Amino acid sequence: MQARDFAASLVAGGCAGMCVDLTLFPLDTIKTRLQSPQGFYRAGGFGGVYAGVPSAAVGSFPNAAAFFVTYEGTKSLLAGCLSGRMAPVTHMLAASLGEIVACLIRVPTEVVKQRTQASPVLHTHHVLMATLREEGFRGLYRGFGSTVLREIPFSLVQFPLWEYLKTLWRRRQGTQLDSWQAAVCGAVAGAIAAFVTTPLDVAKTRIILSKAGSRVISVFFVPLVCRLFAGSIPRMAFISVGGFIFLGAYEKVRHTLL
Repeated sequence: MQARDFAASLVAGGCAGMCVDLTLFPLDTIKTRLQSPQGFYRAGGFGGVYAGVPSAAVGSFPNAAAFFVTYEGTKSLLAGCLSGRMAPVTHMLAASLGEIVACLIRVPTEVVKQRTQASPVLHTHHVLMATLREEGFRGLYRGFGSTVLREIPFSLVQFPLWEYLKTLWRRRQGTQLDSWQAAVCGAVAGAIAAFVTTPLDVAKTRIILSKAGSRVISVFFVPLVCRLFAGSIPRMAFISVGGFIFLGAYEKVRHTLL
């Protein structure tokens, strides 16, 4: 991966991530509260939908930048090792590795963000300090494993599907796609991936919102049996619209820089 490609992926990914996370933040808050074990209205209902936005603002750029730098770098590396017919495998491996790297940044900001969303009377810095005081630095990585287990299946669906839809559309029209066309493909791929991975997202949210020492088995059991697809509609809306903005903005900024 050349330095110019690296810089383009870094800037484009970071800008795309910030665009989505900040503009669609209220949908993410509603989704978190629907999945909260205390119930939607006790978690804040429709009030204070921007609770936790400072955490999202801080983590958004480096999180998305880390993903796309890893994704594009891995694609470039594997392209010379695997044939064109193995492109879906390349995209799956690149997306999976990208998610693991991005989670190192995403999880701490996600812990603070979601706990603030479910306790809107508290401010972000209060939640951060309380987490460090009660659970230590490890508390910021509570739910790391469940987040990775959510993100990898999500990426295994979204990114190969996104690349496939772009290839299919490009073959049909015979020219390179515009940014808006790549964005439409991203919206479709994101909505499908969001729906099928909602149960994993519910489990992840329950683990993050639980305190240290909570019985993890019950955290998994309750959402997987009783509320399997809690928050699926706002999650699909967030990721579908977000996929349109995120992947469209990424393609636009990256092509502008290259």
